[in-house]
Amino acid sequence: MTLQMLYQKTRTRIRAYVNHSTLKRPISLQPEGRSKGEVLLSYFQQPFLVANGQGILNTHSRYWESYQIADTFLRLGYAVDVIDWDNGVFTPAKPYRVFVDPRHNMQRLAPMLPKDCTKVFYIDVAHTIFNSWAEMQRLLSLQQRRGMTLQCRRFETPNLGIEVADCATMLGNEFTRKTFEYANKPIYAVPMTPCKEFPWVAEKDFDVCGRNFLWFGSYGLVHKGLDLVLEAFAQMPDCHLTVCGPIQNEHDFVEAYRKELYQTSNIKTIGWIDVMGSEFLELVKSCAGFIYASASEGQAGAVVTCMHAGLIPIISYECGVDVPEGAGIILKESSVENIRQAVELLAARPANELAAQARANWEYARAHYTREQYAKTYRGIAKEILGIA
Repeated sequence: MTLQMLYQKTRTRIRAYVNHSTLKRPISLQPEGRSKGEVLLSYFQQPFLVANGQGILNTHSRYWESYQIADTFLRLGYAVDVIDWDNGVFTPAKPYRVFVDPRHNMQRLAPMLPKDCTKVFYIDVAHTIFNSWAEMQRLLSLQQRRGMTLQCRRFETPNLGIEVADCATMLGNEFTRKTFEYANKPIYAVPMTPCKEFPWVAEKDFDVCGRNFLWFGSYGLVHKGLDLVLEAFAQMPDCHLTVCGPIQNEHDFVEAYRKELYQTSNIKTIGWIDVMGSEFLELVKSCAGFIYASASEGQAGAVVTCMHAGLIPIISYECGVDVPEGAGIILKESSVENIRQAVELLAARPANELAAQARANWEYARAHYTREQYAKTYRGIAKEILGIA
């Protein structure tokens, strides 16, 4: 049975739940045949609530991941109850064999679960203490450089998920893992998935686009390093930057960087862009590389998406993404000067070398960061957790 066929069956089963009065209740999914046990998934209900024909939201990879986790356990013969990760009122009443959660429900629900329930923490961000500390460091640095205090937008209340759990799965690499090592729990890596895979753009002219770069990210613009990137490009009039993200949603950032965003000739600000649309693909054709100097991630989806689009990465170590050797730059420290040096270094490379690096990233992403790889890897982890040979 294909994933889409299973999706249609499960959507039919839960149609009675699709109203606001029942969203605090679990969505119960049954496997084909007799159930071997019960699994509780605390992540996103949305993939199981969409109207017929709409499919799963592609605005973020987490919606598909939530669906795939449930699908994995269903295919292994287990019934799955799905609640939202921020459901603070659900009380378990079944003898769950496995419990999966990415935030606070792990510590809240663990005491209510059977002793033999395997608790799996779903790591999709660096440890919340590191994550919040890293953002505050960035805000403090900006305050000292610009004389302005901006709002913190990525702060998270610390949770004890990794400490309460028996093990964890992780979207990330060694950077991400190190922020959780203190807990001495088994951590299994799963690859980030793109919202969309792109064809290789064979006609891209790197003689023309070799000095053009993209910043593409979501909210928390200081956390994501846009301030540093703007300041760097303001010093490089011969290199060009296009900015794509929810810029207008952060008014204090716009006020602090209005000159760079809208009054600097080599910087073009587009705002939010749909990666599923043709505008993004046309933009990718006009750029050689992308820059993402994030302060903290699990594994940055924006980076994976841009690698799939054949762009050469200049990224911070804290993005949690591995790139092919010799085909990108990982910043050991994110500063205006380091970003400027990295951009100028890449922009100075000949067109044939840029083309080769772009192709290497595209191939690497298609080999490592795909939904197929995620599904295969997560199935292997689930079988190990369940003790299935």
